[in-house]
This record gives sequence, C-alpha cells and structure tokens, in this order.
Amino acid sequence: NKASLAVICSPNNPTGTKIPMADIEYVAKNIDCALVIDEAYVEFDGESAMRFLKDYPHLMIARTFSKAYGLASARVGYLIADKKIIEMVGKACMPYHVNVLSAITADIVYQMRDEYIPRIQMTVAERKRMSEQLSKIDGITVYPSATNFILIKYDKAVALNEYLEMLEDQKNRDHNKLGREMELFTTVDVIGQGLPLLLPKGTKIIQKMQRWIEDLEDNEWGYMRTKTPLMAKSDLYKISGHWDHYTDGMFVLGDKENDKEVLALRPMTCPFQYYVYKASQKSYRDLPCRYSETSTLFRNEDSGEMHGLTRVRQFTISEGHLIVRPDQMVEEFKGCLALAKYCLEILGVEEDVTYHLSKWDPENKEKYIGDADVWNETEQDIRNILDELGINYTEDVGEAAFYGPKVDINAKNVYGKEDTMITIQWDALLAEQFDMYYVDQNGEKVRPYIIHRTSMGCYERTLAWLIEKYAGKFPTWLCPEQVRVLPISEKYEDYAQSVAKALKERHVDVTVDSRSEKIGYKIREARLDKLPYMLVVGQQEEEDGTVSVRSR
Repeated sequence: NKASLAVICSPNNPTGTKIPMADIEYVAKNIDCALVIDEAYVEFDGESAMRFLKDYPHLMIARTFSKAYGLASARVGYLIADKKIIEMVGKACMPYHVNVLSAITADIVYQMRDEYIPRIQMTVAERKRMSEQLSKIDGITVYPSATNFILIKYDKAVALNEYLEMLEDQKNRDHNKLGREMELFTTVDVIGQGLPLLLPKGTKIIQKMQRWIEDLEDNEWGYMRTKTPLMAKSDLYKISGHWDHYTDGMFVLGDKENDKEVLALRPMTCPFQYYVYKASQKSYRDLPCRYSETSTLFRNEDSGEMHGLTRVRQFTISEGHLIVRPDQMVEEFKGCLALAKYCLEILGVEEDVTYHLSKWDPENKEKYIGDADVWNETEQDIRNILDELGINYTEDVGEAAFYGPKVDINAKNVYGKEDTMITIQWDALLAEQFDMYYVDQNGEKVRPYIIHRTSMGCYERTLAWLIEKYAGKFPTWLCPEQVRVLPISEKYEDYAQSVAKALKERHVDVTVDSRSEKIGYKIREARLDKLPYMLVVGQQEEEDGTVSVRSR
C-alpha cells in the first residue's frame, strides 16, 4: 500500500538542517510515483542526483535543483502541477512553521524523525485553522488526526488534468508554432538563425503598430522623427563607451587590430541622435528635445538564446531619446512612463506586465561608467517617481545599462520566461562624453540629461507577445485581414466585390473568397484563419443592399 506521491519540501526551515541521503532513499523505495525535493533541504549533489534518476525511474527532481546541477530536462517538471500544489500547501502551512509535508493518496504519511525537524506543537485551534486553509486547495482532502501532524490526501487526477490543460494551452499559444501556422513569419536555414522573415500578414500587423506609434509620438507627444545610418565607424562607439562595454554584442565589420577603418552595425540609436542634437546650438528654451526613430538594430545574440521572434539578431524598435534640462528630468521621465502605459493599455496587455528598477552592481564597478554618488542619486530619483505614481516594482541589482539605471517593463511568454518589453533609462553621464550642452538663461553652457526610452519596444517581440496573448485572435484593428466577404455562389461575386470596395474606401482590410466552394466550408476556413468578421452575401443580401454578418 504505497503512497502515490511523497513530497519533501521546506516552506520554513529555521534550523538549516538537511535530510540525510539514507532517509531520501528510504522514501524513494516506498513510493509509487515521484519524489519532489527542495534541494536547500536535502544532502544532494549532482552525482547522487543522477544516480537516483537511474536507480529510481519514478523519481522526479525539483526544477530549481535540476537547473543548479544541469540535469537533463526530460525527467524534470513532468508533474509541475504537483509543484503548484506544493507551493499552495506550503503557503497555507507557513504561518504555523510546518517544515515537512507529504502529499498522499491514503492516510499514509512519511514523517522525518524528530532529530531532523523540531516538533512544533500546535494548539487545537491552530490545527483547525490550518486544516481549513488546506481544504480550500483543489485536489486536497484533509483527514482528521489525533497527532500534531495533519494528514492530507492529494488527488493526483485533479492536478494531472490541470497540467495537461496547461500543456495544451501552451502548445496552442506558442508564437513559434502558431505564428508559422498563421503565416505571419518563417525562418530559413540559409538566411541564418535569429533572422526571421516576416510574411505579408505579419508585416501588415507590424506596419499597423508602427504607423500607430509614429503618429502617436509625432502628433500627440511632441516627438521629432529622425532617420540615421545602420552602421558607424568604431570611433563613435568608442566615444559612447559601447566599444569597451558592449563589443561582444555587436557585429563588427573589419579587423579591429589591422584595418585603418572599422565599422559596426548599430546595436542602438542613441549616439546617432546625439549628433542630431549637436547639429545646432540649443538654448534652454529649446529643451526638451524629444527625438524618435523607428530603428532597425543588430545584436550578436548567442545561438542558444535565440527563439522565434522574441530573441533575434536583427529587430526594429520604437526608439527615442529625450534631451532635457535637469529640472525637466522628473516630469519627462513620468511622461515616458505614461506613454508606455498608454501603449500597453491600447494593446490590452497592461495587466500582464511587471515593473523593475534595474540598478548597477557596486561590487562590479568596471562594468559601468560614472561614480557611485551619481548612480545612487539617479536610482533614488527613479525610486521616488515609481513610488509617487503608485507603481509596484522590484529592484534588480546588476541589470542597469552601463551608463545609467532604468525601468524595465517585463512580460512572461507562454512558458513563463520573462522578457523585457519596454525600457526607460535615466542617463546623467553620456552628455559629458559627447560634449553636449545647452545655453542657459545666464549665457552659460550646461550639460543636459538624457532619457533613453521605447514607447512600445521591439516590434518583433511585441508581435510574439500578442500572438500568445490572444492565441492569434488579435484585436480587430491589428488583424491583417479584418473582414472576408463570402458569396454563396459565383452569381453574387460582383456584389461581393462591390461590398469589399466600399469597405476598402473606409480603410478596412477586406478580401473576397471567390472560390467555388460551399458556403459552410468558406465559413469554417475563415474561422480557422481567426478572422474577426465574415460577411455572407447571396440573393437576399444583394436585393436588400445588405450583408449577413458572422463573427469569430
């Protein structure tokens, strides 16, 4: 009568003690299915973990442990729904300092010996409250117990169904699969990894986003559009600091050691727009100068990092740089946050993001320019802005750009991996390196501050995000094909074409399905293509000058 699943974890381990391998082996021999282990709580190393995987085919190692020791993923996480249950149970138990729990299929429980885990005496009232919390978790049944330890039954079928549903949803939303099926993009080996081809439908979506962002920035947010080169001499990147701090991520054209002139494809637009600013002398009245550009950039990503549209070697972003007086910096930074938030709202993804204050690492100063006082002051300025705006955020040490701290707005893909979608950076240093200045009201030259920002981020990554968010059913305004007119026979094709012409004149993306197919087949095809609207036309519609509307 073995337990189906034993779980050893540590929601709260104040003693720091670890469970001996002999006890782990005892459990592994006496269970049917899997053992999920918190590596911080077990005497485990990579070699013994691999032996366990070989000796006990039913054994599953916790994901965090497998990552630390580089174990093969084939045996890791196949009961991830169980891990979710563990986390929920652990959360319910944490207020009562319960250190070990076992999930079971009957009233069988494996409890560590007292010398490893100090026995925590709970009152009857505490045990009752904890049982009530555990009972609220799907798949958990609490059994009465006269002992200090609560026995629970774990219904594996509930979690397994949830897990299988999650896998199916992931597969259906994965942009790397769905984007190809919808003919939005493709990749070709002879072109190269990280260099996707956007097909007409995918290009149409990005074109719509690009036109929207450019009109929004230029007409409503006071930006001036620029167009700058895709490459530059190494001299430019030496001034900016990228040559010293970022060369490994750049595509360099030429021999850095022997060629008189070496070029590099641009990994960012900022130094180019600095020279747009420097093209004429600026007064304090001219600031802020808000420059924007739809920039194609190039970054030499590692082959193992590249994936679909989310991590590529050539991409296009809604890039911008604001040259401002120091007294304008806070309000302009707030404005960049407001613009980013507005774009997220329009795309319908504002609830799917997290905010991060990316800071420098004072223990690794060679990665950055500037002194500690400047870094600490600018980080505090951003912290104050986020607090004032009521934005929840986390602070990430070592994630800043080499010239300044930033706010990263991140989102997770369908598999839970987090990517940065939008960045807003505070730069109090590079104006000095490029000798940028404005003339103040006293006729003195003063260094401006710079904000590096994107309003929507990388177009390719955003498209991937939206594919997974909407499972291909994009908001109507973004759809490459918004309406398909479906004549029920060839006799009504002329009328279908006249309907399409009227819609095109109103800037609707419309096509006509004039194939000699049955109307039911045409409707099914349109729904599979995830079209927002289908307009069926036949004799009655032609006589009345109407259409029969169907939606997805």
